[in-house]
Amino acid sequence: MISAGGQPWRWMGVMLPLILAAFLHQSFATVATPTPAQTTAAPHKDPGRPDRGKYNVTNSNNTVCLLAYMGLQLNITYNSTSQNKTMQEVVNVQPNVTLASGSCDADRAVLELKTDANKTVLTFVFTQNATSGTYHLSEASLTTSVLNLKEGNFSAKNSSLDFLQGSLGYSYMCRMEQTLTVTQNLSINTFQVQLQPFGVSGNAFGAAVECQLDEDDMLIPIIVGAALAGLVLVVLLAYLIGRKRSHAGYQTI
Repeated sequence: MISAGGQPWRWMGVMLPLILAAFLHQSFATVATPTPAQTTAAPHKDPGRPDRGKYNVTNSNNTVCLLAYMGLQLNITYNSTSQNKTMQEVVNVQPNVTLASGSCDADRAVLELKTDANKTVLTFVFTQNATSGTYHLSEASLTTSVLNLKEGNFSAKNSSLDFLQGSLGYSYMCRMEQTLTVTQNLSINTFQVQLQPFGVSGNAFGAAVECQLDEDDMLIPIIVGAALAGLVLVVLLAYLIGRKRSHAGYQTI
């Protein structure tokens, strides 16, 4: 008489694919895209992804002291008296009609972008910390008289920001989209940023340091791949153990 010991392996062969499928579903479900800043008003229109613009600032010696390469999108929220409700304008900064200017000091660099025939002025102020060897965006402001409903001038400013932090001697790079909240009524979306407000040499960016968002974006597929490799190894070991037990379970009388 022959008795089979392969029943546990048949059960494992059914359960392991189910476990693997559940893990894959959970892994990809938890990879969430960045959530944009919340506002109280629905966008008036979606202009799509902005073009990247190359902007630079020169000092008194006609030497480039600030470099920036990025796409910019403005989210402006304002009260419409004509429609008696809160409105939101989403506006792309168009590099081909935008003029860059500014100034560079020892510990402060300013990038000023003018567009719409100088009716819109977007200003970024970068500050460096020699002690920590870093720099960051410390101030941003916007003034504009160009709104779809012609509600007059809009202005917003914040002088206590801490965005786009980089290391002195290096350029800051972030491929992922970021939302910089300036005030309750203004946020700025940045796309594929590379900038260097201090220590520019030879009119070129220094070595780039990736932002945390880019590092996290690269880390997620590595973690998922390692987890899947571990599951494959578990399935293989379970298969070998099941085969061994199955052969050992046959007895001849």
